[in-house]
Amino acid sequence: MRTLTIRPAAVAALAIAAAAATSALAIAAPGGQSQFDAARAATAAFHDVSAAEAADYGEFHDAADVACIELTGTGAMGIHYVNGSLVGDTVLDPTRPEALVYERRGGGLHLVALEYIVFKAAWDASHAAAPELYGRQFDLVPFPNRYGLPAFYALHAWLWKPNPRGELFAWNPRVDCS
Repeated sequence: MRTLTIRPAAVAALAIAAAAATSALAIAAPGGQSQFDAARAATAAFHDVSAAEAADYGEFHDAADVACIELTGTGAMGIHYVNGSLVGDTVLDPTRPEALVYERRGGGLHLVALEYIVFKAAWDASHAAAPELYGRQFDLVPFPNRYGLPAFYALHAWLWKPNPRGELFAWNPRVDCS
């Protein structure tokens, strides 16, 4: 398994959303297909972690070297695999998430969500408002944060495991890091 170690000064950094949010409906993409459907189709191969690794996604650990991200009493996100070449730009493409989120179950990793990430400074330099995708504004994770990263915007999309709090809520109470 490849491990991606991210340091605060790293250019190819990953950020994990930590703010709560409300759910929103998927917006229609060309041809009547929802963006959720397009994202599912584009990321289905990543149920196999080796396919994710072959596509340059690597396991992310926070500044304390924790791989599975959770918030006691709220839920968890899971284990993030990040594509460093996608992190740091300001492109919002539902079919190319910056991170894939997995849950450890039955001795293996299972894809549960996608995460879209954009650094605040880069985004704000050319946009008047926070980024939006799937009809929902991204969460802001300010600096300082548990990742040791600059402030960033992030949005989780629970496309592969239902989240009772909503498809676009950062934390899923059905995901467990233990």
